[in-house]
Amino acid sequence: MNPVKALESHGQAVWLDFLARGFIAKGDLKKLIDSDAVKGVTSNPSIFEKAIGSSDEYDAPISKALQSGDLPVADLFETLAIEDIQHAADVLKPVYDSLKGADGFVSLEVSPYLALSTKGTVVEAQRLWKNVARKNLMVKVPATDEGLPAIEQLIGEGISINVTLLFAQQTYRDVAEAYIAGLEKYVAGCGDPSHVASVASFFVSRIDAQVDKQLDEKIAKANDPTEKARLAALKGKVAIANAKLAYQDYKKLFAGARWEKLVAKGAKPQRLLWASTGVKSKDYRDTLYVEELIGKDTVNTVPPATLDAFRDHGEVRDSLEENVDAAKQVLADLENTGISLDKITADLVKDGVKQFADAADKLYGAVAHKRATSMAGSLDGQKLALGTVIAKSVETHTEEWRASAKIRRLWQKDKSVWSGQDEDKWLGWLNSPAGEKAKLADYAGFAEWVKAQGFTDAVVLGMGGSSLGPEVLAQTFAKVSGFPKLHVLDSTDPAQVRAMGAAVNIAKTLFIVSSKSGGTTEPNVMKNYFFAQVSEAVGADKAGGHFVAVTDPGSSLEKVAKAQKFARIFHGDPTIGGRYSVLSPFGLVPAAAAGIDLTNLLDLTLSMVRSCGPDVPPSENPGVQLGLAMGAAGLDGRDKVTILSSKKVADFGAWAEQLIAESTGKDGRGLIPIDGETLGAPEVYGTDRFFIDLRTDGENDASHDAKLDALEEAGHPVARIVMKSIDHLGQEFFRFEMATAVAGSLLGINPFNQPDVEAAKIKTRELTESFEKTGSLPPETPVISTPAADLYTDDINAAALRKAGANGDLASWLKAHFARAGGGYYVALLGYVERDAANIATLQHIRMAVRDTKHVATCAEFGPRFLHSTGQAYKGGPASGVFLQITTDDAQDLPIPDYRASFGVIKAAQARGDFGVLTDRGRRALRVHLKGDLKAGLADLDKAILAALN
Repeated sequence: MNPVKALESHGQAVWLDFLARGFIAKGDLKKLIDSDAVKGVTSNPSIFEKAIGSSDEYDAPISKALQSGDLPVADLFETLAIEDIQHAADVLKPVYDSLKGADGFVSLEVSPYLALSTKGTVVEAQRLWKNVARKNLMVKVPATDEGLPAIEQLIGEGISINVTLLFAQQTYRDVAEAYIAGLEKYVAGCGDPSHVASVASFFVSRIDAQVDKQLDEKIAKANDPTEKARLAALKGKVAIANAKLAYQDYKKLFAGARWEKLVAKGAKPQRLLWASTGVKSKDYRDTLYVEELIGKDTVNTVPPATLDAFRDHGEVRDSLEENVDAAKQVLADLENTGISLDKITADLVKDGVKQFADAADKLYGAVAHKRATSMAGSLDGQKLALGTVIAKSVETHTEEWRASAKIRRLWQKDKSVWSGQDEDKWLGWLNSPAGEKAKLADYAGFAEWVKAQGFTDAVVLGMGGSSLGPEVLAQTFAKVSGFPKLHVLDSTDPAQVRAMGAAVNIAKTLFIVSSKSGGTTEPNVMKNYFFAQVSEAVGADKAGGHFVAVTDPGSSLEKVAKAQKFARIFHGDPTIGGRYSVLSPFGLVPAAAAGIDLTNLLDLTLSMVRSCGPDVPPSENPGVQLGLAMGAAGLDGRDKVTILSSKKVADFGAWAEQLIAESTGKDGRGLIPIDGETLGAPEVYGTDRFFIDLRTDGENDASHDAKLDALEEAGHPVARIVMKSIDHLGQEFFRFEMATAVAGSLLGINPFNQPDVEAAKIKTRELTESFEKTGSLPPETPVISTPAADLYTDDINAAALRKAGANGDLASWLKAHFARAGGGYYVALLGYVERDAANIATLQHIRMAVRDTKHVATCAEFGPRFLHSTGQAYKGGPASGVFLQITTDDAQDLPIPDYRASFGVIKAAQARGDFGVLTDRGRRALRVHLKGDLKAGLADLDKAILAALN
């Protein structure tokens, strides 16, 4: 007779520890039920990972599941798993029916990540039970300390449970108690216990593997042949002895008045199920853990190989109750050797939780990979070419992130992922895309109102995160018919403010005043100026109808907006910092006003959110991978993150620049983003670069690609990101947000604060307050004065520059200053001048000359805009910057309603405050104050710098 089928006559059921879609569909499970009397199936993440990851049989089901909409990886897996479990349950339904619910079960495990969460386990088990909707389902719950109360509660709700990860006899007794107590609660609530079933999965071979290892160590150390023999005699005996004694407990636990009372109501005992029965040692018979554990009312769950082996040469006998006294002696002898079975079993539970979590990581990685492949047409691509050293570092950090569950902890808002300060209070951006999607109707209503008002232009008045995100949208998306053209103003430069007023029809312009705190100087003075302009154009009583506010609840801006009767007030999320706010109202209100399709934008964004989700292991998580690459490169000295944006998304780098600099540049560490440099040959770069190339699909530039390839061949790390279209902009916003947060973790900083930004604000405030009192800014003395310019710096910088050859002419000071930019340094031009095309071109020309001559990274920034962007890194990041601040007297100043100070005065105070903090921080800084005509002065400065460089 077939030995497997013969087990049935000895009271033992055989379950198969295997499940796969094709195995069910081809009828193989049905064959085993018929030929071997298999009565159940168990599954776990490892089984599913092998089924999904090592074949293509799930490719079509995954594509089908995604046809009706994208899904998070965990949900996608659950969809597949539930289908498989349902199919297996249906195949086993005749067994279940013929045995009146005593067998015929299929087991599905709750997420191993929930092993230490009672509440999480209960919630997931309830959901699985409901969604599978099969009476012959058993939900697998681990026998951890947190799992025990969950088991009792779930049994008490009438849910059948397979208790897994059982190693110790005492834990088994606790599990049985939880089952019985749960049944009592169920019966007390008028439940019928006859349909409630449970097994206690008692693991076997893993115990011997650990015990034998320790025995071998003792045997190696023993000198007495008799002692060696005694120790050797225990090998391969402990797991079986442990199981036999657990069975004796079973007989006692499911007997007596208390149990009989439940039996009278129809209750079934919780059978012991022998798990981990595949032999792990070649020294033992491959059917050992089946043959030695045959007994009444038990289950043996076997992998296919063990099933085949037992069918071929298994020996059947009632072995479970043989030599019980000898089993006790085995455990006593083990204790006498100094080996603690209690410690081994406790460690095995911990290790089992870890192994199951590791298997789940592999499983979700396989599902994530297939999801990404299936969605290749709607997900932006990313390729990293990092070189041997950084690639190895990323590989190491990837495993560390996986093993320590950091991506899950990040999504759980665990501040220990970073510095343990207040990071947990600034992670609202993780859920913002989903949260804002729920508000689409409100955004649509606002967009229709904007359109109905007939506005021709919409101007965002904001700084930093409130302006740079909307600027990317304004520069990337074409004007939508019927909607206003979107502009952004983020300057106190009088000429720039005046130019914005001239560029729009004030009477037909919507102004979006955007400030999280409501107390930021720039948007407040810009609002005052344009509110007066609108009042003059349409009347003071109607001016408020041309303004909307985006601000955090309760801010001073909200109070002003109410007082001035703004058309709308949109609230930001106080848990989202400005630089992470583009996918919140700070970015979406301007987008809605411009008629951008927010439904499409957010739907596409959410696909990247899911790709970067908590259930996507670091190796398959694009945001984590980019962040680890950035962080690892920074730790390797390649801290100049050079962003190359193609024509269609040219402004993206300015947004990413703020995100990276303000997030990472602090505590003397960080990444320095470099935006706007044209791509050069390898020889113009130092060994401090990390390149990110961003383009849209179809933007092919053979010359650019050849240069990029040359950089890669020269050993520079390169990340290539290809967007499917500009509609995918939100995907890149989120990818870079995640990457920056991850890089911050590697760098050991808090990526959500900006400790050095406030310092410049304080100095600026002191200067403007002085002006309000006296009518002028405090006097200052230049280190030299020429007909073309005055130069300013502090005593320390002045002494160093004079020592290096600076004397009475501008060229000598510039030459000495730029000579300080050695390998690994960067040069930043900080222009407090109008940000127009001509001035941008001049600063660009200067920076490229510096780069190509000095072979250092360069930045070309405009103030006060950069104060809310890269200014944090310049002051608080690595002390490797060489700064040239450029100021001028404004040709025509502009007054601010309700302020004594003008725009020009505020800008001057900001420049001086910024410079003061740079020098206070010991930075290499020189200020050039141009005299006379700005354009001519910049042209002369350009010539002087070129001469100094050469």
